[in-house]
Amino acid sequence: MRQLPLPDPGTPDARSPGRYLWWVACGQLPTMVAGITFGIVWMVAQAVMPAIIGRAIDEGVRADDMGRLAYWAAALLGIGVLQAVAGVARHRFAVQNWLIAAYRTVQVVARHSVRLGATLPRRISTGEVVSIGASDLAHVGNSIEVMGRAFGAVAAFFVVAAILLNASMTLGLLVLIGVPALLLLLGPLLKPLQRRNLAQREMMGELNTLASDIVGGLRVLRGVGGEEVFHHRYSEESQKVRQAGVQVARLQSMLDALQIFLPGVFVVLVVWLGARFAVEGKIEPGELVAFYGYAAFLMIPLRTGTEVANKLIRGLVAGRRICRVLSVEPEAQDIEQPRVASTASDLVDVRTGLRVRPGHLTAIVSELPHESAAIADRLGRFADGPATLDGVSLSDLERAFVRRAIVVSDANATLFSGRLRDELDVHGTAGDDDLMSAILTASAEDVMDTLSDGLDTDVEERGRSLSGGQRQRLVLARALVGDPDILVLVDPTSAVDAHTEARIATRLREHRAGKTTVVITASPLMLDQADEVVLVQAGRAVAVGTHRDLLDEPRYRRVVARGEDEVSA
Repeated sequence: MRQLPLPDPGTPDARSPGRYLWWVACGQLPTMVAGITFGIVWMVAQAVMPAIIGRAIDEGVRADDMGRLAYWAAALLGIGVLQAVAGVARHRFAVQNWLIAAYRTVQVVARHSVRLGATLPRRISTGEVVSIGASDLAHVGNSIEVMGRAFGAVAAFFVVAAILLNASMTLGLLVLIGVPALLLLLGPLLKPLQRRNLAQREMMGELNTLASDIVGGLRVLRGVGGEEVFHHRYSEESQKVRQAGVQVARLQSMLDALQIFLPGVFVVLVVWLGARFAVEGKIEPGELVAFYGYAAFLMIPLRTGTEVANKLIRGLVAGRRICRVLSVEPEAQDIEQPRVASTASDLVDVRTGLRVRPGHLTAIVSELPHESAAIADRLGRFADGPATLDGVSLSDLERAFVRRAIVVSDANATLFSGRLRDELDVHGTAGDDDLMSAILTASAEDVMDTLSDGLDTDVEERGRSLSGGQRQRLVLARALVGDPDILVLVDPTSAVDAHTEARIATRLREHRAGKTTVVITASPLMLDQADEVVLVQAGRAVAVGTHRDLLDEPRYRRVVARGEDEVSA
């Protein structure tokens, strides 16, 4: 059994859904070949059983020859044992192929999502990624595991056709022409089925996105009394998805019904012709029994063929979604020959003229939240922009170096599920003293008092069991534990009260003494602790100084005066 997850899932071919499925299949070629081989043996063993039974009737029962009857009975037993063994092996490899394909898809999508970083939420909706993990990987796995039966069905079809041609040219040609014709009759249903599957899949992704947004903003919705509005909106969208699913099911039910009806008609036709030939003396009674067995058996390859087409359609629809995610490129790209730079130098945002001096606590004030977020993205190289470190453009530096040297903790940073210790120490290198020091700086010691197992307490997804202020302080502690050379914090105290904010501001200055720290905030308490404050307006740094010096600047006062007045009060 192959070890999962895979050590290296490889580089996917995302140029088209078909190429992606082909890449997945080629990536597990040994198990694919084994599954196909056992699938052929399993199906062909079933295909020759009617021939053996017919021979036993003609050579043993009719001829009253117990020796030949025993011989063919033994042959039937041997084929039955071979079929059973091959069936077990085929199923084993089918499951293995499904798992490998699904795991490979999860791994390449997760790896690419990490590579995209901040680009992901801008280009791909949350529901899109959720739907890949919820359903698409299963369809990819199904399209791969069915290949063993698909090749087995094709091989069995030609074996049966050869046997029938040898016994009766008419019946042989009927099988050779009739089976493909039946599959072609089902063809017109496959294209609409693919189209409806794709439409339903698109709507499901949008519904997942809406659900994610509602869950993420539930606290806000309750605050403004918007639960009912969004409840009705979600209900309407879910009904549209249900209706789309019904449309898919209608076509699918028709396809399933035809899978039974058309082969049934074919069986009746073959048996009728075989009976006519037996009455006319053209074939032996044993061959008639065999023909009936072939006709009944041919329902299996026919149904397998339509099943393969159905699963491939779903796999291609899923592959299109996966390719859409994999085709997104990060906004910040590595170059072939990256340069080097020292973190003990100025970090400059060329677009605004912002200059962050090494070893200082620099605060950035802006009226527009999106402007502040854009600055943070450029300083952390989450978006391409004219930003330099030590005079070298960040886009010319190795991205791995930038990620180690510059850590950005933005306002949307959240907690994942797992032990709090692992949440705070993402690299697994910090000791308890380092963790508690960061927690103290973030003024989160009271949060620790509420946790029964301290650092070993399990945190729920997104920290649902914690308040907004508690989550924000723990996110700040996580950023501090990493101890990067340059730390960029976006509104790190927006969810805490003034007394807590004052403690955090003082402790942050002490904790990061001698290291470069950038805080994007409009809080007077935080600004008062900064070595330097930069006011950004209309995309340019228009004023630089200390908080107290800049209070004489009208443009600066307009942004921070309200908070200043509240603190004074």
